[in-house]
Amino acid sequence: MIKNDIWIKEMAQQGMISPFEPSLIRKVKQDETTSKGVISYGLSSYGYDIRLSPKEFRIFRHIPGTVIDPKNFNPQNLEFSQLHHGENGDYFILPAHSYGLGVALERLSVPENITVICIGKSTYARCGIIANLTPAEAAWRGHLTLEFSNSSSADCRIYASEGVVQLLFLEGEPCAISYDTRQGKYQDQAEMVTLAKV
Repeated sequence: MIKNDIWIKEMAQQGMISPFEPSLIRKVKQDETTSKGVISYGLSSYGYDIRLSPKEFRIFRHIPGTVIDPKNFNPQNLEFSQLHHGENGDYFILPAHSYGLGVALERLSVPENITVICIGKSTYARCGIIANLTPAEAAWRGHLTLEFSNSSSADCRIYASEGVVQLLFLEGEPCAISYDTRQGKYQDQAEMVTLAKV
């Protein structure tokens, strides 16, 4: 069963999502008289929109003579992306036809009977940005590493500290072995891009 806003809010108060916004934020104050629109984040009816951390974003670059190997990942295949500052907010640029890795600003602590599915927001999808469907299994903890593909023929901004993907919380029967119990390799990720591991 998919969990609703009432349940998400109750669980967030117990530490499931931190920091937590109890409503959907669409505007933020710039000063006492003005506010600006943001790509929404926070609690929605049946999900929670998390933000992209401004700390780190990396882009895959082709290095002649190299092959990306998930069993022996070479960090040199990733290039740090600069955080830009503009009147519409801080952002990273994901070049056309490229792939990048970011990290969630929020830290998750998933309950043992829940699996979280991370899906892309339509605002970005309409610009050609595809967010990889990422799970956070039962009893997983940490900051999600997020994967983005720019399928368009133009460079695209991805805004930091604003909504970037939505989390859906799915409840199931208790599992025999949770992510924490089996000591999963991506447990307790920090607020930084975590590279592929075997």
